[in-house]
Amino acid sequence: MRREADAMMTNAQATPDAGGTDCFLSLRGVTKRFGGLHALDDVSLDIRRGEVLGLLGDNGAGKTTLVKIIAGVYQPTSGEILCNGMVERITSPDRAHHLGIETVFQDLALVPNLAVADNFFIGREMTYDIVPGLIRILRKRKMETDAAETLKQLDIHIPSLRVNVDSLSGGQRQAIAIARAMRWKANLVILDEPTAALSVPEQNKVLELARKLARQGVAVIYITHNMNDVMAVTDRIALLYRGRLAGELLTRQTNQNEIVSMIMSGKPPASAQRA
Repeated sequence: MRREADAMMTNAQATPDAGGTDCFLSLRGVTKRFGGLHALDDVSLDIRRGEVLGLLGDNGAGKTTLVKIIAGVYQPTSGEILCNGMVERITSPDRAHHLGIETVFQDLALVPNLAVADNFFIGREMTYDIVPGLIRILRKRKMETDAAETLKQLDIHIPSLRVNVDSLSGGQRQAIAIARAMRWKANLVILDEPTAALSVPEQNKVLELARKLARQGVAVIYITHNMNDVMAVTDRIALLYRGRLAGELLTRQTNQNEIVSMIMSGKPPASAQRA
């Protein structure tokens, strides 16, 4: 599920050993200003393959801005991003997709009145030409087969790929959005509040999908306010406070009380060990 960075890309410069061999993406001194507002201030963070990184912080801490920079929606005011050890300018969402960065937002970006298989290929439809350059036909059967194989790999059970998405449960829709990211050979999947408004069994299924992505060598950023999710699924936690990185913690070496205290104060607890 991993892809190497294109060594011939014109906007990349070699940087030896940046972030270590398991590091897919590294942020170095990333700052983002909107006029006089410092949304992010000198944030440095490694995002590692095979790891679920919890990105936490109160509302307004900078999580959304950070994710949008990684996803190519915003450009940093200063600082740099390294992908597979190469300095990279993520100038657009298309560039992010090319690097294997996929974001599953809270609204999922699914089209309710389209079938499951069709939702896998929105904007990336498989077609063949009837009249070259003039008439194209969707390769519906190929799209269904492709979507079914991806769902099978992730052990996601959907009754039919031909039913409309709006007929499915919230957990099934979330699973489809995650599977769609994997269909496009994701190196990094960003999950934004993925268990919000789901039942407990559906929450557990989404948590297992996040772990399964990591086991397949994908880097996962997990954004949530749910402390139970944090303790259940993350390996490491990065906490933002007023636009700055307040600290990083190993999940197994901390607890919910320490995490909440750090979110509120912006200061790591004395007993916490840095990740």
